[in-house]
Amino acid sequence: MSDLTTKTAAEIAALVAGGEASAVEVTQAHLDRIAAVDDRVHAFLHVDAEGALAAARAVDERRAAGEALGPLAGVPVAVKDVLTTKGVPTTVGSKILEGWRPPYDATIVERLRAAGTVMLGKTNMDEFAMGSSTEYSAYGPTRNPWDLDRIPGGSGGGSAAALAAYEAPLAIGSDTGGSIRQPGAVTGTVGAKPTYGGTSRYGLVAFSSSLDTPGPCARTVLDAALLHEAIGGHDPRDSTSIPQPVPDVVAAAKLGATGDLTGVRLGIVTEFAGEGAEPGVLAVFREAVDTLTKLGAEIVEVSCPHFTYALPAYYLIAPSECSSNLARFDGVRFGLRVGDDGNRSLEEVMSLTREAGFGPEVKRRIMIGTYALSSGYYDAYYGQAQKVRTLISRDFTAAFAQVDALISPTTPFVAFPIGARTSDPYQMYLADLFTIPTNLYGGPGISVPCGLSDGLPVGLQVMAPTMADDRMYRVAAALESAVGTFTPPAL
Repeated sequence: MSDLTTKTAAEIAALVAGGEASAVEVTQAHLDRIAAVDDRVHAFLHVDAEGALAAARAVDERRAAGEALGPLAGVPVAVKDVLTTKGVPTTVGSKILEGWRPPYDATIVERLRAAGTVMLGKTNMDEFAMGSSTEYSAYGPTRNPWDLDRIPGGSGGGSAAALAAYEAPLAIGSDTGGSIRQPGAVTGTVGAKPTYGGTSRYGLVAFSSSLDTPGPCARTVLDAALLHEAIGGHDPRDSTSIPQPVPDVVAAAKLGATGDLTGVRLGIVTEFAGEGAEPGVLAVFREAVDTLTKLGAEIVEVSCPHFTYALPAYYLIAPSECSSNLARFDGVRFGLRVGDDGNRSLEEVMSLTREAGFGPEVKRRIMIGTYALSSGYYDAYYGQAQKVRTLISRDFTAAFAQVDALISPTTPFVAFPIGARTSDPYQMYLADLFTIPTNLYGGPGISVPCGLSDGLPVGLQVMAPTMADDRMYRVAAALESAVGTFTPPAL
């Protein structure tokens, strides 16, 4: 493994800007690392070596010409395959879009290019971001670099695994019910879900439009903040985009790195106290809480009574929106088309296409959502779930009147063995227990490594009010300064 692949994004950017390493050297080192280990990890679905090296050369040419470089110029980044990339395959982990090359870039990809980052390729994911383990990819599971027989979390396990395996220093994920934070927790990396609307969804293949939030993944809190700053901000092409600048997340991360949380009030959610969590995870979390106290934070207990209804509410709202969004995959406009032999009706072609193109978890959620939206059941299921969502938002508002941020374990358990939960969807859905409330509320959340349980990473989640993303970065960086970062066994 090259020394360049073990550097943080901030360190790489400094090396490139100072002429101590070229962007091409950095990029080639990461491409070599991918070639060496990704046959075992399977973090990537597509590696764009030619495009990456071309982008790196452009950065080197700009530096040679004396142009000022941005804080992430020359830094490689891996992109979850849920974001469109012009001319580069975008499959969303599904056979129904196999080989599709979009004619345009997502806004976040545009901003990555403008920042001078180097896109290495597209990472593996649960099909259409529906899953908590990256086992539901149509192209096979991704494996956790800490233990190749275990899952890397989902749905963005490919992005997190690429970081943990040192195949990339930065990655982009998307978070609908925890799909950035959960992979971060079980791979010992940092995953941040920005405020909903704080990052653009233009070019993000939709799963659940009122929940989907793209965001940064990294190995350190500062790197995540730098990436958040680069991709965030208002986008007029996204009707849900917030017309406000990104909070100063980089300054907050640097402040937190001083290890001083004096005057910061953190709330522990009463309803999360031990609910469904492994003893080892709870023990590591309690140690992290003690550490935060020593850093000066005041810890108080906060009740959010409706959080106990978040899981069932989410699994009505998200499938309902998925049922609507995935109706566009009909075998007519783009993507896979099966059975169009001139003798079958449109309905038959559509049915055959979806049968061949969608995997079992996607079909399950489409059916749940279609049922919940059907005549006679809409008010009883989808309507009631939206009312619960309002109550959860009120719980957050009340909690943030008492504290600056909330903390909890990110996931109830460490990475479990591949195949252990695929036969029991309910057990799989429990992975979302602690992360879903934040999505229903729309606020930001971050997972930062806080220790090991049985030799596997445990993540601590920090949740903040909407458009107060800087608060979570400060707390996360302070904890990181005290407990350090975590390195998996060598591959």
